[in-house]
Amino acid sequence: MEVLYFIFVVFQVLVGVHLILPLILYLLHFKKHDLPARAIGVKEHDYAIIVTAYQQTNLLPSVVDSILKLNYKNYLVYVVADNCDITGLNFNSDKVILLRPEETLASNTKSHFYAVKHFKRDHEYLTIIDSDNLVDPEYLNELNDFFARGFIAVQGVRKAKNLNTDYACLDEAGDMYYRFIDRKLLFDVGSSASLAGSGMAFTTAFYRECLESLNIEGAGFDKVLQMAILDRAKRIAFAEKAIVYDEKTSKPDQLVNQRARWINTWFKYAGRGLKLLVIGLVNLNWNQFLCGLVFSRPPLFIIVGLTGLSVLADLFLMPGMLLFWGFSILSFFLIFFIALNYFKAPTVVYHALRKIPMFIFLQIVSLFKAKRANKISTATVHYHEHKIDEL
Repeated sequence: MEVLYFIFVVFQVLVGVHLILPLILYLLHFKKHDLPARAIGVKEHDYAIIVTAYQQTNLLPSVVDSILKLNYKNYLVYVVADNCDITGLNFNSDKVILLRPEETLASNTKSHFYAVKHFKRDHEYLTIIDSDNLVDPEYLNELNDFFARGFIAVQGVRKAKNLNTDYACLDEAGDMYYRFIDRKLLFDVGSSASLAGSGMAFTTAFYRECLESLNIEGAGFDKVLQMAILDRAKRIAFAEKAIVYDEKTSKPDQLVNQRARWINTWFKYAGRGLKLLVIGLVNLNWNQFLCGLVFSRPPLFIIVGLTGLSVLADLFLMPGMLLFWGFSILSFFLIFFIALNYFKAPTVVYHALRKIPMFIFLQIVSLFKAKRANKISTATVHYHEHKIDEL
């Protein structure tokens, strides 16, 4: 019986540490690691901007329009329209190269490397943008600042372009929380920002080194890429002023399908996070250790669920553990609201928080669909055709 009690305590600590870790990172971030010095006389580097679309093209004119309004000149845009009808698509710019693969790729990385194979010149850097994104005019200038400091991988901010429903607002609230912990705080304490799938940039040579020889099916290419970068003991910078506007999930079925793919990806790659954590301990590498810990962390709704079950059990079995859970839960709420405040969440986001129970319920539904997530859908359907001038 004592052994079972001990195992249960260890289990609770392993769950609770994910609620407390953000507070520890927040306290550590006040002693920031200094960034490397910026190179003197930085030129306007040559970028390939890769925009990927799958089956859906109605948002492409808007994202390309936002790119063409960049306060930057030295770039080309490669639009990869995979399994798309491109009839009527005409961007009327010699900076835009429209590519339609002969065969369906149904893969982010295959689309990226299809673009790479059709580069018109040897671009020093590449950045990846989704078809539902809009790009801030200073995006490339902000990326340049970090490349000028010697970084070879940079993650920007994916900010909501739509807050039209409670679901979209809660999606943005969750993104702000993870953006604060997994990107800002991790980078501030000397580790790496987590990759987000778009709004990220790399030296072209490094991106090819990391992924060109791999065959990645389904969702999660950003997880594979992040692991490849960390395996090489490199840091991913966080450029919080390099902004792309991202469509947030506004409908229940859209949310369920998207989260099912994300949960599937977590189950698929969490073990690699634990491996990285161990490697970081062995190598005494702070970057690898922290990223491994975050990489292996369960989705937030699972942590919340396990926390609730543990608290109920402790009411009868281990009342002393309730102090631990009280501190853990207070730590979570403190950092959650600090994150919303830091990224200036609008009032509508705070009002939507009352719908969190339904948001969690839909993610539980997603959990039961996770095993067949990639068969349900290979891409999120997008609905919001905003222009960059409207944001």
